[in-house]
Amino acid sequence: MKVSIIGGGGLVGSCTAFALQMGRIVREIALVDANAELAAGQALDLLHGASVAADQVITSGGYEHIPTSDLVCITAGLRRKPDESRLDLINRNVDLFLGILEQTTAAGLKPGAVVLVVSNPVDVLAYLAAERLDLPTNQVLGLGTQLDTIRFRSLIAERLTLASTQVTALILGEHGDSMVPIWSSATAGGLPLEKYPGWCPKLADELFTRTKGSGAEVIKKKGGAGFAVGLAIGEVIESIALDRRRVLPVSSVQRGCYGLRDVAISVPTVVGHGGVVATHEIDLWPKEVQALRKSGQVLRQTIDTVLARVGAAR
Repeated sequence: MKVSIIGGGGLVGSCTAFALQMGRIVREIALVDANAELAAGQALDLLHGASVAADQVITSGGYEHIPTSDLVCITAGLRRKPDESRLDLINRNVDLFLGILEQTTAAGLKPGAVVLVVSNPVDVLAYLAAERLDLPTNQVLGLGTQLDTIRFRSLIAERLTLASTQVTALILGEHGDSMVPIWSSATAGGLPLEKYPGWCPKLADELFTRTKGSGAEVIKKKGGAGFAVGLAIGEVIESIALDRRRVLPVSSVQRGCYGLRDVAISVPTVVGHGGVVATHEIDLWPKEVQALRKSGQVLRQTIDTVLARVGAAR
């Protein structure tokens, strides 16, 4: 599999490339960036470590890589400010993103190629990609709450003094302020989380609040997230490359799951060859379903605003 990372010179793009290199799954990694010199430097740095990582082709360049790519990962975008919500990025990022989609379309996507959107606000931009690209909607997905979910698990495990792999928990909905923690199916050490020693509602609220603010916390301390998001993206790409059909909380345009329609939002999604294989309506508490639908309404309102703005600008 060949993966092209648009925005590959930046922090998220380069961390994604490193995660793919260490994952030893894909055959070729191409870094595409408006700053060609930066992308070339990142590719060279990766190449220098290839002899102890994997037998891969690592290159950089422009949109000439798109027609031969099996997966195009879009990470390019302006960074969120510490006090700025992801949805506030709309007016600053949407024009840049539409330009990327135009260049991708002009270059020509390979038949069967999957497009994975990471740029924020990811759910809104994934919807735009599904609308603008001439692809079946299952071949367009966003990273969604995949990153929030792995942050959530790690923070729970740290507080309970457990190995991170001993915690299972999901966050669904918007990758943003209306995200929904799914406590109903969360477990720690194989036990329902609510029955694990030391667990209590106060701790649950504290950990979810920290999870929701994790992006801003990292931005404040180091300027932007890189390592965790690279690993989150790597897990999605691995499931596609190996047709693992893992159930992941990624974003795609919904056609009725939990009553959600015509909005890109994260639900339990089977990810495999070709992108979205299926979605699952796992049993949730009624209040979780209600919160998920409210999250969908929030995103739909933002999408309507964006579509009106984009249409007016044509």
